[in-house]
Amino acid sequence: MSDLIPREVLSFPSMRNLMRDFFSDPFFRDHGLAADEGNLALDVSEGKEGEVIVRASMPGFKREDIQLHLHNGVLSIKAESKEEKEVKEEKFYRKERRWGSVSRSVALPGNLDEGSVKAELKDGVLVVRIKPSPSAQPKRIEIK
Repeated sequence: MSDLIPREVLSFPSMRNLMRDFFSDPFFRDHGLAADEGNLALDVSEGKEGEVIVRASMPGFKREDIQLHLHNGVLSIKAESKEEKEVKEEKFYRKERRWGSVSRSVALPGNLDEGSVKAELKDGVLVVRIKPSPSAQPKRIEIK
């Protein structure tokens, strides 16, 4: 029965393995440079008492460069940095720092109290905290 399938076919890697190996190449990996692509890398978590915590990586941005909006449970973060005036006397060997704008909108879980938003920028990380809406608390329903 083993003579029905040629050995060469058995030794050939499956298409799934070929694709996995191809896309695991360093060229296709995410290097955490989302901000360079015009997007913000962020984490969304739940803190004490159900508050939603959003942390966004924003290195190099100042408070006045950032705009935050929360509307109908969607948090929008936009930031723009302007290029510093280039010193004409300097000869650059390498110029990698980027200037421009980044933005991200994310739908947040649950009913949130839009009046309770607090935001802080520290060490290049924007932390936004939003408390749950008082009406979002679970109610006991009596069965009749």
